[in-house]
Amino acid sequence: MGDAAILSIGTAVPEFQVSQSEIKEVVRVLFHNKIRYLEHMLPIFDHACINRRFLAQPLEWYTQPHSFAERNDLYQIMALQLAEQAAGQAMEKAGISPSDIGMVVFVSSTGIATPTLDTKLIQSLGMSRHVRRLPVWGLGCAGGSAGLARAAEAVQTIQDKVVLLVVVELCSLTFQQNDFSKSNLVGSGLFGDGAAAVLLAREGDGPYIMGNYSTLFDHSEGVMGWDIIESGFKVRFSRDIPSIIRNYLPDLVAQACANWQVDKSAIENFVVHPGGVKVLKAYAESLALDDAVFHDAYDVLARYGNMSSATIFFVLEKFLAENAAAGRFGLLLSMGPGFCAEQVLFQW
Repeated sequence: MGDAAILSIGTAVPEFQVSQSEIKEVVRVLFHNKIRYLEHMLPIFDHACINRRFLAQPLEWYTQPHSFAERNDLYQIMALQLAEQAAGQAMEKAGISPSDIGMVVFVSSTGIATPTLDTKLIQSLGMSRHVRRLPVWGLGCAGGSAGLARAAEAVQTIQDKVVLLVVVELCSLTFQQNDFSKSNLVGSGLFGDGAAAVLLAREGDGPYIMGNYSTLFDHSEGVMGWDIIESGFKVRFSRDIPSIIRNYLPDLVAQACANWQVDKSAIENFVVHPGGVKVLKAYAESLALDDAVFHDAYDVLARYGNMSSATIFFVLEKFLAENAAAGRFGLLLSMGPGFCAEQVLFQW
C-alpha cells in the first residue's frame, strides 16, 4: 500500500472552443508589422501538434487591451466556476459527499486571489468550515505533479477523511497584446485553459501513490516564469527547456528510483505533462522510449493544448480509462518554474 489511493478525477474546460488555425490568424493580424520575420515564425502554430484549445473568453476579446485588474477579476470568477465543475464531477464519480472531505489543496499560477479561491470553493460545495486548506501558487506546469504529491502526503494526516486536490489555470488571460517577444508568440500557439480535481484517500480502487521526488535547479529562474508588468503576467521561458530535459532527466529519474528503492526497469507506464511537442520528444529521447509511449500526452495536447498544471490530470484520466489495473509501476512527471522537476511514483 502506498501513501494514498486516487479515487476519481474530474476535469473541466471553458465554453469557448477555438481551432489552432483561428488563433494563428488572430495572432497574424495582431502582430503584423510588430514582429520581425513573423511569417517565418507562424509555422510554430502548425507544428505544435495542437488542433483546438478552450479559452476563457471569445477569441475577439484577446484582440483588445485589458488591464491587470480586469484580467484578474475574470480569473477569480472563471477559475472558481471551473474548479466547482471539476470538483463536483470528481465527487460524483467517487460517490463522495462534501462532509467526507477533510482537506483541500488548491493549485494555480495564472491569477491572484486573497483570500484564495479554495475558501469560496469550500463554501459553494458545502464542505465543513473546518476543512484544512493548502493553497499552492507559482509552480506553473509542475503544479499538478507537486500538488498530487502534497495531497497524497496529507492523506496520512487526515483520519477517515478524503483529500481534494484542485488545479485550475486560465493561461489565456495572461496573453499580452503588446508583448512582441518570441516567448509570447510561442505561448499564444501553445497554452489553453482548464481545470482538474482529484480525490485521494488511504484506500481505494484507483492507482496508489507510492512516493514523490522533487528537484530544483540552481540559478535557473530565467528558464520559465512570469515577469510582472502593468498589464499583468508576461510569460518567460527559455528555448533551452528540451535541452535541459535531454541532459538532466535520465539522472533525475535514476535518482528518484534510487530514493524509492525501485529499479528503473520496473517503471512501465509514463504519464507526463505535454509541455509541447519538443518537450515530449525530449522525454522520449532522454529516456530511450518510443514516442508511442506518450500517445496519451500527445492526444491531450492535440485536443486541449498546454493547460499548465491541470494538463497532466487530463493525461492521467485518459491513461486510467484505457489501461486496466495490473500492479505495474508508473511515473508521473512534469517540469516548471524554479526551474524544477516533479516526479510521482504510482502503481496501477
